[in-house]
Amino acid sequence: METIEIKGSFRTELGKKSSKQIRKAGNVPCVIYGKEKNIHFHAHENSFKNLVYTAKAHLVKLSIEDKEYKAVLKDMQFHPVSDKILHADFIEIFDNKPVVINIPVKVSGDSAGVIAGGKLSIKRRTLKVKALANDLPEFLPIDITDLKIHEGVKVGDLSYEKIELLDPKKSMVLTIATSRVAQKTDEEVAAEAAAEAAAEATTEVTPETPAAK
Repeated sequence: METIEIKGSFRTELGKKSSKQIRKAGNVPCVIYGKEKNIHFHAHENSFKNLVYTAKAHLVKLSIEDKEYKAVLKDMQFHPVSDKILHADFIEIFDNKPVVINIPVKVSGDSAGVIAGGKLSIKRRTLKVKALANDLPEFLPIDITDLKIHEGVKVGDLSYEKIELLDPKKSMVLTIATSRVAQKTDEEVAAEAAAEAAAEATTEVTPETPAAK
């Protein structure tokens, strides 16, 4: 997996007032959730372009003054109107400790079902995986060459070397639907997504509440 470097500076003050001043100067308030403590810093908003606007997953080398941290992006908050980055959360990672991260899926092959008039419907753009940092790929390949109309791929159908998939095995990743089925209304799609999210919530462990920003 490719590594992106982001350079920043430690924050000497915390709180909403300090964060507002940081953003006004064109920087993004950030935090690294470390093994022993959380590290607060800020970096210029331009530093995140190669991390955010990409279809690949990346490791991140955070160079903060005289310190370096190896991390992955955990979460990012955007302004609802301007879409500017408001805050970024990172998780410190270590070579000998597995990390949990969302990896994009990458579809390849000419599906027999699509050639016959069906339509590829991707239900999940990313999958949650657990692996050592050195074993993490930029994307998870899925070959759909043999898929016919009404067939699909579930999480349980996939396997990758040295990688554990954490999403529910019955969750659908993609399907080859007929043109009529593929043209569902937005309300139907939203209802199905909400139902699936509710089902997953019963199987997924709730993460610890992050420290106040």
